[in-house]
Amino acid sequence: MKSYFVIGTDTNVGKTYVASALVKYFAAQGFKTVGMKPVASGCELNEKNELINEDVTALISESNVNADLDLVNPYRFAPAIAPHIAAEQAGITIELGVIKSAYEQLTDLADVVIVEGAGGFCVPLNNTETLADLASQFNIPMILVVGMRLGCINHALLTVEAIQARGLKLAGWVANEIEPNFAMFDENLVSLQQRIAAPCISIVKWNDSAQFQF
Repeated sequence: MKSYFVIGTDTNVGKTYVASALVKYFAAQGFKTVGMKPVASGCELNEKNELINEDVTALISESNVNADLDLVNPYRFAPAIAPHIAAEQAGITIELGVIKSAYEQLTDLADVVIVEGAGGFCVPLNNTETLADLASQFNIPMILVVGMRLGCINHALLTVEAIQARGLKLAGWVANEIEPNFAMFDENLVSLQQRIAAPCISIVKWNDSAQFQF
């Protein structure tokens, strides 16, 4: 059984791309693999009248395990806003126990579960708990997606410190070139490699595909 929790240095840094690529990677090796997005905002109704967003659709498209949408994505909200605010507007409290139960059911169905977070590591999920608290409950290896742009070094190192402070394992990180004209990509990559003890498991250049080394 292998599971990984994919988080990002921020929103829009390529978490879904990397998480979906990881699902595809493990499925190609013959593992029963499923993706999970505990909380998703910016959802729209599909043909089954279910709320779903493109991140979840991407994860499902690469999974080779059929799982109920309520397990893959327990909390779904229409507004494309912070999860805890979307939940408040919907009159719902995001409960970590509900998410943990869905995850455990997925582990019964699959050999590998790739969990994709929302926003950054410390994004609030309710009035008192954050995504970091959820990661602590799961207690599975983390994979950090670093959006390679100005400011990425600080964001990455702060996130690594937060992961370590909770006693979680950082299995690896991905350097994802999200700005095609980022002039100092190589220099920033070297700086991160010098400062993050965990291995860089993939370097994804603009419009290139992710290749993983575990």
